[in-house]
Amino acid sequence: MSRIAGLLRRTFGIIREHVGTDHLGNKYYLIPEQKTWTGRLVRAKRMVVAANPTEYEYMEGSIPIEWDAWIRGRRKEPPSIEELLKNDSYREQIKLQAKDLEKKDLALQVKEYEEGLVATPVAKGHAAAPGFGKQQISEVPTSTANAFQPGSWMPNLKKKR
Repeated sequence: MSRIAGLLRRTFGIIREHVGTDHLGNKYYLIPEQKTWTGRLVRAKRMVVAANPTEYEYMEGSIPIEWDAWIRGRRKEPPSIEELLKNDSYREQIKLQAKDLEKKDLALQVKEYEEGLVATPVAKGHAAAPGFGKQQISEVPTSTANAFQPGSWMPNLKKKR
């Protein structure tokens, strides 16, 4: 059946060669430069048939990086399964190393705070915030948004000596 379909496609349509399938189920095709039965020249191109064809369900990472590079012509040969597995394991190693480095950095910060090499952060937030410098943030909301009048605030002119 596939031979008959291929013959009909070559006779009346465009030939496309299946190059590979990724782990997500996307299928990749190469359409070589060819003439259709009407004599129209079709230039060579690469295409993907998504496993999830609806556009609104597409998410970043739906096409692996290596296949994306092949589709865009940044690489000549399609990626092999071994290459994809190798790159996936490398990415996982990088993530684990980043987590370890983050833990080491946090431990170093704690050690520096304990030894007094670095000052501990006293307050979080902006100095103009009502809860600045307080350990507990007040549950009572404080705001002058509705009562504020431009030019109404004056600095304290009394100097402390």
